Amino acid sequence: MPWSQPRKRPFPGRLPLALCLVLAGLLATLEARAAEILLTGAQDSPGVQSFTQALKALRPEDEVRFTPLASLPPPDKLPANIRLILLDLPSLDWRLQASQGPATLVLRISRLQARDRLGDAIPAHLSLLWSDPPVARQLRLIRTIFPQARRVGVLFDGHSEFLLKEISQAAAPLDLEVVTERWEDTSDSRPLQNLLGQSDVLLGLDDPDLYNPKTVKNLLLSSYARQRALIGPSAAFVKAGSLASTYSDQEDWLAILDELLDRPAATWPRTLYPARFKVLDNRQVARSLGLEPIDATSVATQLAEGEHRP
Repeated sequence: MPWSQPRKRPFPGRLPLALCLVLAGLLATLEARAAEILLTGAQDSPGVQSFTQALKALRPEDEVRFTPLASLPPPDKLPANIRLILLDLPSLDWRLQASQGPATLVLRISRLQARDRLGDAIPAHLSLLWSDPPVARQLRLIRTIFPQARRVGVLFDGHSEFLLKEISQAAAPLDLEVVTERWEDTSDSRPLQNLLGQSDVLLGLDDPDLYNPKTVKNLLLSSYARQRALIGPSAAFVKAGSLASTYSDQEDWLAILDELLDRPAATWPRTLYPARFKVLDNRQVARSLGLEPIDATSVATQLAEGEHRP
């Protein structure tokens, strides 16, 4: 009888080993994904609890909790593997007490607030998620609503002056000229009036020294008396009487947090604007300026598509 090689074991004979490898991989993935996520801020509130519960619902495999700042030890005494999310400026001041400690996401901080506390250097353990809309996005909103506009007026003071170079760089590809006016004394309307006389539309910056409840009446009445629209600086200002603004709401912030928390903390960016956003417009203001109603959803989609193009 001719010699023949022994028959190989059928594939099912190797199945238990394959299943073990698959299960081991799944367990490793689950262990890598599961995390302790700690949110903190100076004050607890229904809004904070609602946000915490919403994040917990997005990430049921993680331990998500809010602990008031006063109940926490120094940041360098926290476990290094915690994902730490700061909700306000007092919690940022607390985190800056130590360079050691867990990787930290600073939620909804403005460019001016960060510069006031950090200067130009952002510590390696912090990732800043900006609250104010990016100026490039706001300028493209202006270009979309006012295709004939050429001159964009910007009020600034010593706190917001550092943004002017960025604004000019973002305006150039849109064929927009940036006209600026320093406004240190908001009780003096002459800088505002000068700017209105040189501009087609105003771009508001998230500078609370310039845009606040005390200045809002003068800003809006002066602007619309000259038939000049104000874009920005925030959704709150649109409700008060500016024409429109881009903004990110809680749903958008939760989406970006969910995405970041899926990534290793070492890959978190130092700074980030939420890619998800919406457009808010004031229909009454549009009518008073003789403008067609703004389709906010369509405009937001158009702006987002423009950002995603290479």
